[in-house]
This record gives sequence, structure tokens and C-alpha cells, in this order.
Amino acid sequence: MSKESKRGRVLTLVFCVLGLYGSFLTWSVLQERINTKPYDGEYFKAPLIINITQAFFASIVGLLYSLISTKSNPFSIFTENESSIGRKLLTSFILISLTSSLSSPLGYMSLKHVDYLAYLLAKSCKLIPVMLVHLIFYNTKFPLFKYIVASSITFGVILFTVFHSSKKEKDTLNDGQTILGMSQLLGSMLLDGLTNSTQDQIFKLNKNAVNKVTGAKLMCILNLLVCILTLLYSLIWKYDTEIDYTIKFIHKHPHVLVNILEFSIFGAVGQIFIFIILEKFDSLILVTATVTRKMISMILSVVLFGHYLTSLQWCGVGLVFGGIGYEALVKLTSTKKKVD
Repeated sequence: MSKESKRGRVLTLVFCVLGLYGSFLTWSVLQERINTKPYDGEYFKAPLIINITQAFFASIVGLLYSLISTKSNPFSIFTENESSIGRKLLTSFILISLTSSLSSPLGYMSLKHVDYLAYLLAKSCKLIPVMLVHLIFYNTKFPLFKYIVASSITFGVILFTVFHSSKKEKDTLNDGQTILGMSQLLGSMLLDGLTNSTQDQIFKLNKNAVNKVTGAKLMCILNLLVCILTLLYSLIWKYDTEIDYTIKFIHKHPHVLVNILEFSIFGAVGQIFIFIILEKFDSLILVTATVTRKMISMILSVVLFGHYLTSLQWCGVGLVFGGIGYEALVKLTSTKKKVD
């Protein structure tokens, strides 16, 4: 590889990492602002509307990215492959859209009972629900280091949750029902694990597929299905508490609409940077970028929203991110050995 091409790859990586940081750090701050902070004394309590808006923008951005990067219609994966593969893909996409549609609102519901930092920390622990789903549904065996990492992460979350500061924060939605909140959060994480495991099965179908599933196609189709399912559910069963409530809330507090649109756009753009890093580099670089981004998100949350953490809670944070970092280090070492 020439010096110019190396320089070009480095510049591309720096651009993508900065783009990922900028979009998702802003996204994280907006997520906490919308879901846990009041607008002139009143909290916004319509998580399905947030999901619908975010899924809509992510689907549009995914469609544009797919058309530009592969010059193909994302939905052709259902028609241009063998009928058996097309049916399996459609079934998997519907299952993922259902688990995603349930997971996010359940996670937002937990914010009534736990702090945003606990929510952010737990959502960083994707390894645990993915391992559970693989063990239960696919009877997958894992190496010893995976169990060490899972134990470190679990103990870290327990430390963070149990040794919560007694200092009361201002303008907080948290009602102190920690067990209920953590139960909802655990349910959301298990649904995330089912989503990620099913996504793995989708990409395995690429081996026999003529029209292969890409990250952009997955982003477009999945978010469109989530948007449609959540919108239909809101219209039929939650019209008063979601749609009518949101219209009235926006009329009284117009700034919430700006925040929701910003949140959705930054989240959609951030996903593009993730796919570019995956396609042009590798998953280890992405893990490093996302883990450090989440750590910075927690620090930003502490600084911007005045959270107070005890020393034991900081130990819990260290155990979680230390476990995630150790997993990345083991994968990096094994990759180098394979190359050598």
C-alpha cells in the first residue's frame, strides 16, 4: 500500500470516528434531555413517538445510503433471491422489527425508575443478553474469557445500581423504584440480545444469497418496519396517550419537537458512520470507538446534567468498561496470531 493510500485510509478513519463521536454524543445528550428532564416543569412521556420519528429518519437515511453505495433497491433482497431465502429473510426482519419495537419503549419506561447513567451503562453491556440468547436458543458454547467479561460487567452494573448516591438530584424523573426499573431494563436488554442474534442469522444467509444483505439495507428495511408497526400500534391502542398527548405537549412546549427531530437525525447519521467503519476497517476499531464514545457520553451526562456518582459507582463503571475493553484486547490478540 502506498503512502498516499495509507494517508487516505487514516484520514477516512479519523473523519468517521469524529463523525461517530459528534453524532452519537449529541444524540446521547438529546436522549437524556427528552426523556428525563422537564420542559417548563412538565416531562415528555410518549416514548413510542420518539421511536416512530427516529425509525422514520433512519429508514430514509438508510435508503439513500443504500442507493448511493450499492446503487440497488434495499427491498430487492426479498425478490431477487431464491424464494426460500427471501421467506427466511422476511421472517427474520419481521421478528427483529417486533423485538426492536418492544425493546426501546421498555428501556425508556425504565428511566422513570433508574437514572440515565444506569440506563446508559446497562445498554453498554450488549454481550450479556447476546450470550444468554445464544445459550438458550442456539445452544452456543463460549470461551472462558467471555464468561470472565460477562461476570465483570454484571458485577459492575450491580455495584453501580446498589451503591447509588443518597444525594437527591434536581429535576429528575426517577421515582426511586430501582428494582422495577432494572427489571424493565433487563427485559429491554434481552430483547436487544434477541435482535442482535437474529441479525447474525440474517447475515449467515448471505452465503447462499445472490442479492446480499448489507448494513445499509438492514438499516433501511428494519427501521421502516419498526416505524410502521409502532405507528399502527399507537394509532389503534395508544392514540390518546401517545399521538394526541404529543400534539398537545408540542403545542405547549414547541422546543420538544426540535429536540426529537435533532435526536432522530443525529442517530440516523451516526449509524452511517458505523457502517462505513465496519465496511472499510474492522469491528475491533468500531468497538474501540463505540466504547470510548459511551464513556465520554457518561462523563458528559455527569457534567451537563449534574449527576453525582459515589466512588463505588465509579468502580462499577470501571468494571463494565474494563470488561468490554478486555474483550476487545483478546479479540485483537487472536486476530494478530491468525495473521502471523
